[in-house]
Amino acid sequence: MASELRVGTRGSQLALWQAQLVKRRLEAAGAPPCRIVVIATSGDRLQEAPLSDVGGKRLFVKEIEDALLRDEIDLAVHSSKDMPAVLPPGLMIAGVLPREDPLDAIVLPASSRALSAVGHEPSGMTLEQVVAALGPTPSIGTGSVRRIAQLTRLMPNARFAPIRGNLDTRLRKLDEGAHDALVLAAAGLRRLGFASRISTTLPAEACVPAPGQGIVAVEVRGDDIETRRAVARIDDREAGAALRAERALVEALGGGCQTPIGALALPAGGELTLTAAVVAIDGSRAVRAHGRAPQADGAALGAHVADELLAQGAREILADAVRSHGAVEGLQP
Repeated sequence: MASELRVGTRGSQLALWQAQLVKRRLEAAGAPPCRIVVIATSGDRLQEAPLSDVGGKRLFVKEIEDALLRDEIDLAVHSSKDMPAVLPPGLMIAGVLPREDPLDAIVLPASSRALSAVGHEPSGMTLEQVVAALGPTPSIGTGSVRRIAQLTRLMPNARFAPIRGNLDTRLRKLDEGAHDALVLAAAGLRRLGFASRISTTLPAEACVPAPGQGIVAVEVRGDDIETRRAVARIDDREAGAALRAERALVEALGGGCQTPIGALALPAGGELTLTAAVVAIDGSRAVRAHGRAPQADGAALGAHVADELLAQGAREILADAVRSHGAVEGLQP
């Protein structure tokens, strides 16, 4: 048994929160003492560029995976939505933590004249109230092609602009007037203590979340049996089943992290229900599919729902996304 486990992570607020949570859970489950190893990634260094222009979210995991393959760390902690659908040879997901709220959230400025005009507080609003408060041509801070594609159907005249940096930095820019609203993962807001900033969450009917959103994944070397066993002790089976279904769908579609694919698997009573959507980047076309299967068949469910999307024309939509966003990662026309 190793004398310690080296836990690789990015240095962002959320990444460190996740790594510390994994460390605490591993040590509580009897693993050796864990040491956090912060690794700077290309995504952290390229803070000013939109993700779709610089290679997609895999920029947030590549250097960490390289360190894992070189045996410089024993395990890597990721937001699973940042991970490629197909992992590098020799690596595997050994466990995941229980899923946080998987939905996207709209965040309005802390002091909003639009809100005061209609008599609402920034939090606890319905989606319809938020859309009405934003007006016909709001500026929305998000660089996600998946969110833009779906929100364009909800707010066709909205203007979208990327916003990067730690969560508190993004919220400060919002409150200073850089945008009329942000769209962020509800999970990150809740985990870092900003749940009160959520004005409303976007139901999956309006915006299907990113595959893996809200799930913290622990990646290890496949031949490191001791670390695999340690991580297995903290694995959440329901979240793991959901993640396998969502990742299998993305793999079957040939998509990467910066593609207009949404997928959400929900466990209930030993089964999974999977909802997925592929949406044209300009919002002009969308295909959706649903499926249900036993949790043990999550990967097969993801492949089946992907087949339904492809039968409805998802391949053409994704090919158009490649042509209009040449840097979309991992997708071939």
